[in-house]
Amino acid sequence: MLKFTENIELSKLTSIGLGGRAKLFCECDTDDKLAECIKYADENKIPFYILGGGSNTVFSDNGFDGLVIKINIRGIQVHNEFRDNVILNAGAGEDWDALVKYCVESSYTGLECLSGIPGSAGATPIQNVGAYGQEVKDVIMFVKTLDRRTMKPVMFSNEDCLFAYRTSRFKTIDKGKYIVTNVMFRLKINGEPDIKYKELDDYIKTKTDLYRLKECKGKLETVRNAVIEIRKSKSMVLDPADADSRSCGSFFVNPLLKEDELQKLKAVYEEIPVFPAGQYFKISAARLIENSGFMKGFTKNGAGISSKHTLALVNKGCTAYDLIALADEISAKVYEKYGVKLEKEPVLAGF
Repeated sequence: MLKFTENIELSKLTSIGLGGRAKLFCECDTDDKLAECIKYADENKIPFYILGGGSNTVFSDNGFDGLVIKINIRGIQVHNEFRDNVILNAGAGEDWDALVKYCVESSYTGLECLSGIPGSAGATPIQNVGAYGQEVKDVIMFVKTLDRRTMKPVMFSNEDCLFAYRTSRFKTIDKGKYIVTNVMFRLKINGEPDIKYKELDDYIKTKTDLYRLKECKGKLETVRNAVIEIRKSKSMVLDPADADSRSCGSFFVNPLLKEDELQKLKAVYEEIPVFPAGQYFKISAARLIENSGFMKGFTKNGAGISSKHTLALVNKGCTAYDLIALADEISAKVYEKYGVKLEKEPVLAGF
């Protein structure tokens, strides 16, 4: 049976700590309950919002005049273990970092560089979560979803998901059509960690010679601990004692530019760092923001930029309106100066 809560405070359900109240709230721990909850919303003509871990959502100060459905489908099952690979099935409501920790402790290689990221497993394929040289698209095998229209399960293969930099079909052409309920990963057993990110590689080298460690688990734990320490230094790990972590993580996506767009940018900002990304070129949103006059620690009306990471916007006693106003001001200035549009990474709900 579904259990609904009225007028729940949404600010307590997100890492940014903003938002008014939801008219109705319900947690769903099975696919059937999720389908039943959506059916209830449809029959009663109530708008609904799907909430995962709350680390990538900003709710309006007016709250959400409808039903907020929190996905709490749990469970980690090892479906198959053969040769040097393992197939792992995780419920969408599983805590992401707890899942990564489980994999590291089991000597399953492929997610260790994604340690310390807040949120739930079900959110990772939607925006193709990535950090320190790893992306979930590289290890996702299948994504199980609930079709919003038919209320039937639909499976997507890795190729079907149309993964790209920080995006997928679930964020673009099929936004709102499917709700992720399970994610299946193919990971290596006792594989060597592949360190592609220079900052991480340099940090590990100051601590140990990674490849002299004999056991895979020890290597993966070394990488995981290094990632978490780096993230902590940037306030990118949730910590009640760290005011700068009261955020959604990176608020802006690093822009991907075509060749002609890059040349236009370099005409006004020649020294901007450029990272090839397939047919595009990835540039630093943080550099654009800082060179547009918004430095670390900048604060306006209680909304601020983290003192440790330019891409993170922080709740320092602001309203959701103040936060979005600052984000829009930053975006407008960057576009005015460099002609580059910044894309907001968090989902804005109830605005």
